[in-house]
Amino acid sequence: QVQLVESGGGLVQPGGSLRLSCAGSGTINSMYVMGWYRQAPGKQRDLVATITSGGSTLYADSVKGRFTISRDNAKNTVYLQMNSLQPEDTAVYYCNAAVRYTLVSYWGQGTQVTVSS
Repeated sequence: QVQLVESGGGLVQPGGSLRLSCAGSGTINSMYVMGWYRQAPGKQRDLVATITSGGSTLYADSVKGRFTISRDNAKNTVYLQMNSLQPEDTAVYYCNAAVRYTLVSYWGQGTQVTVSS
């Protein structure tokens, strides 16, 4: 069983930055792809970015060049550095750990990010 705990959300002004962290417990090995998703009010949960244990990354077009995902395999932790934040980035951000080639997936409880002046 894998448990994920996010932290680092909050209120930030447009143009500001935040860094989200997701600490995982349990067995998170090289078979896990870690990622961040977000869900704005009234909308579906969308992919933000993913990263493999080898460091291969994937980003949603809307965050390319502004957000950076990274991973510390030794600490079972994944980060999301968010720069140049805009009001449309306001959402609950969820951490995800997915086992490659299976349907096994774990979610954190989510952390609120609000971008507003």
